[in-house]
Amino acid sequence: MFGAAILAALWLADPSQRERGNMVAEQIVARGIKDAGVLDAMKRVPRHLFVPEDVRALAYADRPLPIGYDQTISQPAIVATMTELANVRRGSRVLEVGTGSGYQAAVLATMGAEVYSIEIVAPLGEQAARLLAELGYDKVKTRIGDGYRGWPEAAPFDAILVTAAPPKVPAPLKRQLKVGGRLVIPVGTVDQELRVLTRTRTGWDERTVFPVRFVPMTGEAERGSKRAGQGAAEPR
Repeated sequence: MFGAAILAALWLADPSQRERGNMVAEQIVARGIKDAGVLDAMKRVPRHLFVPEDVRALAYADRPLPIGYDQTISQPAIVATMTELANVRRGSRVLEVGTGSGYQAAVLATMGAEVYSIEIVAPLGEQAARLLAELGYDKVKTRIGDGYRGWPEAAPFDAILVTAAPPKVPAPLKRQLKVGGRLVIPVGTVDQELRVLTRTRTGWDERTVFPVRFVPMTGEAERGSKRAGQGAAEPR
């Protein structure tokens, strides 16, 4: 496991620094992202290491990329937008549902967050866990499983980011937020939208950001949707 000094040295020696700088300027700042912590993390995390070798030349392009097992890594601007919307700060306790390649978790950890990340696709989650450990992201804890019910024993969280779209917002995730915490989640089936839910002392503030396209959330979310379509009650 690398220490901070070694990670800094690797970053300085990385020839993709310029690509990351261009990515941040042209894709992220240009879309209105202003959070300094988000911008710094996106400049520092070696995105090319989180994608398969056959698409590595496109790692810093303005597009999602396949990472295997019918999953994708979101385009850089979406990662930055969701991170800014979550209002992550150093020391924040963050749950990520959908580890994927581990890139979003690495961005959050680089910002100083304590990250708990769940992946339902076992080979993908195991691969991400190995890579995160090798790169020294020791503030990331990973688990293989269905993220629909979150990570109750680690709750409450300051923020929850979901990187797959359920038909409805999972109630268990809402219960695991602190007052003032934010849940950033794509919701929908054919037509999806990115939503931000903020827990207040008396309830919830909810807003829609913009239309999105994410892979569907599988597991309990998918089963509940099918039961609801057949007239059965959705699990709570």
